[in-house]
Amino acid sequence: MNKYFKFSFIILFVVCTILTVALWQGLYSFIFAWVLNFMLMMGVAYIIQILKPILSSTYFNAKEWENEGKTYKWFGIHGFRKILVWIGWEKLNKASNPVKRNLDALKYLEYNTRQSEFGHLIIFFIVLAFTIVVIIYYGFQQSLWLIILNILLNVYPIGVQRYNRPRLQKAINKFKKFSVVTNN
Repeated sequence: MNKYFKFSFIILFVVCTILTVALWQGLYSFIFAWVLNFMLMMGVAYIIQILKPILSSTYFNAKEWENEGKTYKWFGIHGFRKILVWIGWEKLNKASNPVKRNLDALKYLEYNTRQSEFGHLIIFFIVLAFTIVVIIYYGFQQSLWLIILNILLNVYPIGVQRYNRPRLQKAINKFKKFSVVTNN
């Protein structure tokens, strides 16, 4: 199948599913918020795999305020990571992307953190737009499911990627230094 046809089909499928659930359950229901997030995750992940963006922006570099992950620890990223292990997400992720101890595997894993963060960032802003619409038309209280799920399903995963990436970059740099030392 042509990649543009696949691209168009996935967008159409995601939009139709979201519209169907919105009409069936309303924009402020838990089911709508859940389906919106997961359909966007599926669609964005698929589109990112088709387009394979370079993602070399300085945005993806660790910032000084991130303070080697201390900021993320304070916001509970470790607890969120434990929840991911508890529900089996990490096991699923490791099965599809096993961690190998070589430079190419680490670079690939580091790039995957960029892809994941980029995808969750796109989804975050789309869900935020829906949240603003719901707040305007139905009130703040009706938008709580959208807000809660946006934080749990997008903000925390972004934090996990931003926490993990510097560690992967350190490992990559160690491999590079080690290979330079052993090659000399």
